[in-house]
Amino acid sequence: MLDARLQSSRVEAGCDEVGRGCLAGPVTAAAVILPRDFKHPNLNDSKAVSKTKRDQLRKIIEKEAIAWAVQFISPSKIDKINILRASFLAMEQAVEQLKTQPEYLLIDGNRFISNLTIPFECIVQGDSKNGSIAAASILAKTHRDDYMRKIHAEFPYYAWDSNVGYPTKAHRDGIRKHGATKYHRQSFQLLPPQLELDFGN
Repeated sequence: MLDARLQSSRVEAGCDEVGRGCLAGPVTAAAVILPRDFKHPNLNDSKAVSKTKRDQLRKIIEKEAIAWAVQFISPSKIDKINILRASFLAMEQAVEQLKTQPEYLLIDGNRFISNLTIPFECIVQGDSKNGSIAAASILAKTHRDDYMRKIHAEFPYYAWDSNVGYPTKAHRDGIRKHGATKYHRQSFQLLPPQLELDFGN
């Protein structure tokens, strides 16, 4: 089972984001401060956990965490500042919303830039190595998926209830047939470039 903290005596917040590679919807980040002795046998990277277990874990994390927060950055903001900066901003704002101030941040990935003054450590594949980061990945994923299913009801042509905004065939077929929506990221290549066929003279 994953340990909640690197140093048990320090108040650490795990941070992760989801939705960076999507064509539609927000990029979403979560920050979570778990009790120092928190452990759960199913807690892992959200991508390695079934939807049923993710939903169960979300309830447990939100009930037992010392503090947690989730932040969405809109497609229009992503288009304005780019997806990498939007991912950092989502994590920064999630940390700022925490009701308890962390002493240290554990960031999933290899890079983090923010205006926060809290010291941090980047951990590659941290969502499969640290319980706090795994918890953040669970919250970010479940909150974002719920949001995408909600807006699917408004625009049912893109199969967001199943692909949650990622570039699947059904999603791109919907874009070809119905065009882009206000939820699409206009700075992304929504459709692959058409192959130009040269049949000669």
